[in-house]
Amino acid sequence: MASPINIRKLLAYSIPSVRQVFSPKDTAFYALSVGLGGDPLDEHQLRFVDPSREQVALPTMALVLGHPGFWLADPESGVDPSCVVHGEQTIEMMGALPVEGEVVSETDIVEVVDKGPGKAALLHTRKKLFDVTSGQLLSVTSSTTFIKEGGGFGGQSNATQGVAPVEPTSTPPDHSITLATRPEQALYYRLNGDDNPLHADPAAARLSGFSTPILHGLCTFGMACHAVVRVLGGYNPHSLRSLTGRFSSPVFPGETLKFDVWNNGSFKVYVVERDVAAITNGHAWFH
Repeated sequence: MASPINIRKLLAYSIPSVRQVFSPKDTAFYALSVGLGGDPLDEHQLRFVDPSREQVALPTMALVLGHPGFWLADPESGVDPSCVVHGEQTIEMMGALPVEGEVVSETDIVEVVDKGPGKAALLHTRKKLFDVTSGQLLSVTSSTTFIKEGGGFGGQSNATQGVAPVEPTSTPPDHSITLATRPEQALYYRLNGDDNPLHADPAAARLSGFSTPILHGLCTFGMACHAVVRVLGGYNPHSLRSLTGRFSSPVFPGETLKFDVWNNGSFKVYVVERDVAAITNGHAWFH
């Protein structure tokens, strides 16, 4: 049985600030790692993955730029890394993401919620991404991490952060598309800097309670970004203002995802083979 998190260590932990230079090839690799280019004859998708064209960046690449890595694996964080599961994600875009440049990130702990002894702790963090040359704030990404059995440390029990519930939609979706994941997709995606062994090491996956390594939640989130930009944004990534969602079930590499999207920006993601929801409370806002 896991122990409560060491809240003193966690709140004292200095999450690394990361400075990163990225190129059009890095931008293309990110797009490929979330499935763009799956139809190599689709001119819209080729704009994201071919640096020889008038290239554009998928907004969710801001999630991996300046990524501080799996810092919760550091014993000084006060957290058991085998109990860590990504729960929710929000990304707010302050402008168009460039396809190359230099960025720097600042990541902070916003809130830690105690759900009680033997229950989860909820860790809310926020990363700000800046363009080094101009100093412009490019994006703000907010994450909720569930730490299984990490509660009982004597903290606040009510969250003020996290993804707001989306009003249930009673009408059929206005758009529904399917996108396949690949068996090796997690191995590609982790090269963006998200190196939690849960996504590559079968032994680490079993330790976390999964039969095999699972796909990164942020990879599924990137695929959701592709889906909503495709059906609501006319494949114009600059039109996306923000995207939010809750990770409800894991996705295993090789499974097929169905994206149900409503014209008001709501969306849900399902795993076709198991008929389970992978992302709920999804919503996209456009300029």
